[in-house]
Amino acid sequence: MNSILSTKRIEIVIETEKLEELVSLLMEAGAKGYTVIKKAGGLGLRGLRNPDNALWDEGNVFVTLVCKEDQTVRIVQGLHPWLKKFGGMCLISDCVRLEVEGSAVS
Repeated sequence: MNSILSTKRIEIVIETEKLEELVSLLMEAGAKGYTVIKKAGGLGLRGLRNPDNALWDEGNVFVTLVCKEDQTVRIVQGLHPWLKKFGGMCLISDCVRLEVEGSAVS
């Protein structure tokens, strides 16, 4: 049976070299899933990041996940000091998730 859940969407952009640490932080906070998109580019506080530049070997990654409200609080408590130390960007927004049988929600 399908159901609709009110959830939070967390979107994070960080340097690729910090991905393993971020995943560990998310798992420690109890996240049950996430999506990673490598070679994210754009313009931000650190200037232009062009993923098409052959000389730019490090790059950024975009990580997104969907959580229930209480899980979001736990993730943000660990994420906030981590982002202050290493940099990056995090957006949190309300979203509605159509839950289909067999899918995992953090």
